[in-house]
Amino acid sequence: MPTFFKRIREDISSVFDRDPAARNVFEVLTTYPGIHAVIFHRLSHGLWMRNFKWLARVLSNLARWYTGIEIHPGATIGRRFFIDHGMGVVIGETAEIGDDCTLYHGVTLGGTSWSKGKRHPTLRNNVVVGAGAKVLGPIVVGEGARIGSNAVVTREVPANATVVGVPGRVIERSKDIKEEQRAATARKMGFDAYGATSDAPDPVATAINCMLDHIHIMDKKMEGMCETLKSMGAEVEDLKMPRLGALEIHTSADDDKK
Repeated sequence: MPTFFKRIREDISSVFDRDPAARNVFEVLTTYPGIHAVIFHRLSHGLWMRNFKWLARVLSNLARWYTGIEIHPGATIGRRFFIDHGMGVVIGETAEIGDDCTLYHGVTLGGTSWSKGKRHPTLRNNVVVGAGAKVLGPIVVGEGARIGSNAVVTREVPANATVVGVPGRVIERSKDIKEEQRAATARKMGFDAYGATSDAPDPVATAINCMLDHIHIMDKKMEGMCETLKSMGAEVEDLKMPRLGALEIHTSADDDKK
């Protein structure tokens, strides 16, 4: 029992690290359904492990009725677990959740099979699952991974990866040569490629990156042509590329004059 209260204290303390709206322990303990669900689960899981399975299921059903969060008493949950908002969260029987994990409302850690045995996901430490995401099957989500809102994940997720979309796709943000080229081209055009990539949906980001690659190649070809013409004695004026923002302002001004 001392361990139980220690875990609950850790769960409550973790709220203050992850929810800026939390003001004091009394408020968290009395008004946060995520904390209520975790307390109920730690009790029902203890009963489940001692083979009081019916009583454990009754307690978990009470928690579901009271909080809107359904956690099977057989699920294994680590320390400092936080469910933010929580309505509609479903965690299956064989799910395993590591330490310092966070789930938002509408998350499902579900199965894809009716066979017995391991059929629900395993989340390693420090995993965050966004609102409405579905993580399905006996897959492993690596430590420090992030699952984007409304993503549907049915494959293994590497450590520290970010997954978005349906089906879930890993977004890789490696700083390779091509990424540096895109950043340089974007700076010449007058906008932040990384800002666009991080904020835009994945298909839009992919299209922008393809455009930047194409523009980079066109720039190289034009520079080569100008150098060739200069070597043949032609006079080629050196022009600076204007910022796109400046072009838009001039265009608007010209339209007003018309």
